[in-house]
Amino acid sequence: MSPQKSIQGRARQIITSYHGPRLRIMEVCGTHTHEIFRLGLRQLLPPDIDLISGPGCPVCVTPIRFIDEAIYLACSEHVTICTFGDLVRVPGTNMNLGEARAKGAKVQVVYTPLDAITYAQEHPDEQIVFLSVGFETTTPASCLAVRRAKNAELKNFMLLTANKTMDAAYLAMAKSCDAYLYPGHVCAITGTRKLHMLAKKNDISGAVAGFTANELLTALAVIIKNVQKKRPFLINAYPRVVREEGNPAAQKLTSTYMQPCDAEWRGLGTMTGSGMKLRPEYAAFDARRRFSIPDLISHANPACRCGEILQGKCQPTDCPLYGKVCTPDHPVGACMVSREGTCSAYYQYSSGASCDTSELNTNHGGNAYV
Repeated sequence: MSPQKSIQGRARQIITSYHGPRLRIMEVCGTHTHEIFRLGLRQLLPPDIDLISGPGCPVCVTPIRFIDEAIYLACSEHVTICTFGDLVRVPGTNMNLGEARAKGAKVQVVYTPLDAITYAQEHPDEQIVFLSVGFETTTPASCLAVRRAKNAELKNFMLLTANKTMDAAYLAMAKSCDAYLYPGHVCAITGTRKLHMLAKKNDISGAVAGFTANELLTALAVIIKNVQKKRPFLINAYPRVVREEGNPAAQKLTSTYMQPCDAEWRGLGTMTGSGMKLRPEYAAFDARRRFSIPDLISHANPACRCGEILQGKCQPTDCPLYGKVCTPDHPVGACMVSREGTCSAYYQYSSGASCDTSELNTNHGGNAYV
């Protein structure tokens, strides 16, 4: 038996043989949520382990107010909104961006912030606003776009920011779980130093996980083993990508162009210092400073339980709208829109879609933590 297969076998044994106090593991990454479903990993979990989906989908945690602001800019200020495709279908208070486009608003789907720069260069008579949404992984790309716009002396490019950092969410959700399955791509940027401090100072435990079947199996097994020691821990189970120092170049780029601010999270409310906004010296690229956006009164469908789902307080199937009024074709809440959303994952893999368990028998991507 190869060493990798042996590692995988030990990981599976640790997971499937667990029997003890109820263990709550929260994955705070939408990609993890979908991969865990797709790979059939939930089927391996014994009854004493609960796998909870947390606030790890950047589109899902973006508040309704942000969508309303974007619609205001498109409809009242007649700017051109450039955005990733998922945000087009996220409901605002009265409509989504797709519906605003049907009413005549200019909404362009782009794949990167730099595509929005190109669009701005090709359409100098339009005011272009890119919807900058995401965690530490995607924020540097927005900063790179601002740098390029500044160097090109573009006067018609701006960001509407809803960028967030994960540290506050880890603290806010700590009582909802016994350990975190930390997002590998975020940790690739931030490193593991802060996570070690969360374990040391706040008794918050977890393992950094990659995205292959073996990496996820390993991380889950590591959590199960270490929780039983009853000491706070942080294990980097994704060492081929994540380093203690993270990505210094990306960190420097972000800190050059943005600074922390308070930010509203869907379901979690406003958390101090959990957002990122452009620094004052880059105010020319800040849509909120360029346009006088009024104090919008935003509200969600009162029957939608996205906020509670993002807090791990309930599952999508507990929502009265799920699978009935709210489907991927007609989403009522953001969690059903995004490809990283929990409701989307539940709907896709609980509606007859088969799981690809074959990857659980491959021998790539594991490591020797178990």
